[in-house]
Amino acid sequence: MAPKRFSRRNFLKAGSLGTLAGVLAAGERLPAEAAAARAPFTDDPFPCAVIGFGEWGREIAAAIEDIEELHLTTICDNFPLMLRRAQRAHPQAARVADYREVLDDPAIVAVFIATATHEHKDLVLDALQAGKHVYCEAPLANNIEDARTIAQAGLAAQDQIFQAGMLYRTEPQYRSVYGFVRSGAIGRPAMTRSQWHQKTSWRRSSSSAERARSLNWRLDKDLSLGLIGEIGIQQIDYSSWIIGARPKAVTGFGGIMFWDDGRTVKDTIQAMIEYPGGENAMYDASLVSGFDASYDLLFGNDATIILRDEKAWMFKEVDAPMLGWEVYARKDKFYKETGIALLANATKLDALGQDPTEDDPNAKPPIWHALKAFADNLTYGPFPAIADARLGFESTVVAIKANEAVQEGKRVEISDDLYEL
Repeated sequence: MAPKRFSRRNFLKAGSLGTLAGVLAAGERLPAEAAAARAPFTDDPFPCAVIGFGEWGREIAAAIEDIEELHLTTICDNFPLMLRRAQRAHPQAARVADYREVLDDPAIVAVFIATATHEHKDLVLDALQAGKHVYCEAPLANNIEDARTIAQAGLAAQDQIFQAGMLYRTEPQYRSVYGFVRSGAIGRPAMTRSQWHQKTSWRRSSSSAERARSLNWRLDKDLSLGLIGEIGIQQIDYSSWIIGARPKAVTGFGGIMFWDDGRTVKDTIQAMIEYPGGENAMYDASLVSGFDASYDLLFGNDATIILRDEKAWMFKEVDAPMLGWEVYARKDKFYKETGIALLANATKLDALGQDPTEDDPNAKPPIWHALKAFADNLTYGPFPAIADARLGFESTVVAIKANEAVQEGKRVEISDDLYEL
């Protein structure tokens, strides 16, 4: 039986849009025509399906189970082992091997596409044609032609929601920091630096050689956008959002430094992304060392902000003007520096005696917030998604050209016409 979510009566009594207000807080507005056309409230969760039950598909399915507006009715994967895993993890959900069974089911309102990047196009086009609302993982595709086709279809389906999986656009801490930057808290943004380090081979094993090849698509340069495209797309997109411009060029480097197992993608990469205003974003990722994990640094002439584990701190320059509120903010020591906590729940954690630098056991992962924004759009919309088809396409273009730069070890320009839909 589908879980019962909050009633319309209780919602109106509470008088709050919850996450919807949060995701619209950084300047997006609900267009008047979309607001006028929004569907009536319903007390029933929306039946939905996950297509692709690999590692990320399992994350999506788990997040759906934690969102009361959504009801996971079906899981689709063409590999029997994945369907057996689905049965154990989500016994209430139907399991099918052919995605067309999902699209032919009139009860399913939305689909979440979590297959390999190069498999997205037909799934998205068929799902939109079938009238489904679509959440598609990022990058949209592994080549610009397919990505453009997907984005055009997403934009053309005006009565349907199409959301790209750009996680930081809906994550509360990243959105909050975006607001700080736009308010002038760091002065003029000068550059960003991001990294993602994890000691893992990225290789998956299988008793079948054919299945092993399918599972390890990320290690094949003809199918995968590599570390900078499959992982770095999120952090590079955030840099572009902060800087407020689209990249004009990427210089890339990389090599197979440890996992010399026949793969054709680099296991360690570096890149410099150039913007029209002269700002640069530095990015590096590695499967060789997990030291220092991942973070994002935003440098301005008045202050620098670090985002790490969905938390943030600001480090002011000695000549920076006083903002007023920082006098009352929590301060944390970082080696020889003092960081001003930008954690939205820092005061609450202090009251509970919990160190805000430690992981919050009640915090939701970024994928939860992305799917909650999608669910809110289903409930109160449809209105243009924050991470819409155009944004997903532009971020995918950067990911594709950045991967080209890394694979070939050169500077690659990104002309304005590449961003056109």
